[in-house]
Amino acid sequence: MNNDVLVDAQGLTRRYGLIQAVSGLDLQLRNGEILGLLGPNGAGKSTTLRMLAGCLAPSEGRVIIRGHDMARAPSRAKHHLGYLPERPPLYPEQTVREYLAFCARLHRIPRGEQAEAVASAMTDCGLSDMGNRLIAHCSKGYQQRVGIAQAILHQPDVVILDEPTAGLDPNQIREIRALIRRLGESHSVILSSHILPEIQATCARVAIIHGGQLVFDRPMHEIDGDDHGRTLRLGLRRPPGSDIIAAVPGVERVQVTEDGLWQLTCAPGADPREALARQAARDDWGLFELSQPRRTLEDIFTELTSADRAAPRQAA
Repeated sequence: MNNDVLVDAQGLTRRYGLIQAVSGLDLQLRNGEILGLLGPNGAGKSTTLRMLAGCLAPSEGRVIIRGHDMARAPSRAKHHLGYLPERPPLYPEQTVREYLAFCARLHRIPRGEQAEAVASAMTDCGLSDMGNRLIAHCSKGYQQRVGIAQAILHQPDVVILDEPTAGLDPNQIREIRALIRRLGESHSVILSSHILPEIQATCARVAIIHGGQLVFDRPMHEIDGDDHGRTLRLGLRRPPGSDIIAAVPGVERVQVTEDGLWQLTCAPGADPREALARQAARDDWGLFELSQPRRTLEDIFTELTSADRAAPRQAA
């Protein structure tokens, strides 16, 4: 396996009786990445993360963490992982420091290094002043921080976060997003969410799961710069007939949109913008807009997760 690949999921499938929650999913996480796992409720995100974290055995497929097969060498594989499930595994009757010290023992951190590991995780997660507070008396935002702290105590290469901002208020969400970005400086992160702004604000790469299948996987910068180049928006104050616009070289199809503008479909490989601007000026069409819309992450998400696409399937 490429040394740059920290997580390599191959053909992951998970069945619950006749329901196939995840189907043949391949996913990789590389060193230094923050990967956003996006999908509607029930898409299979949490099931996928539980298999990646070794909390749920796949019906088929395998998970390789830092070269260690999760099924054959689970202890070695999990040594490189930190995991925050959707419901943080907290003990509300313990103080923050007591709980993290307990987690340090679970992670098998050497006794002489446990206090330093707890202090470091508390500092990283903004909990330095909360050590003696009962977890039950912490706000939901601080409880999420404690959950993240237990996931990074042993300095894993990979941190998996399942819906880390669920139930938080806007200020808490902003703080957790900043924390995740800081984590990305020293860990590779998989962040699950069904909230698009969550992924856009924190992730360098986005993968979309729908119906238990991976339907999209691209770097965020490619989405932001991708025009999928064949559509133009045209605004005219004195428009001619649609047949005249359609006759401009490079224009394949013309239709009026609901807001009164024209939507033009360009012929493959053609860019008729210069010809349109020249003819609009010559014939006094009153050109006020000529733009090439870009597909946003929201557009892509809606297209790929619409109701007519795959839903969780019954196993054969």
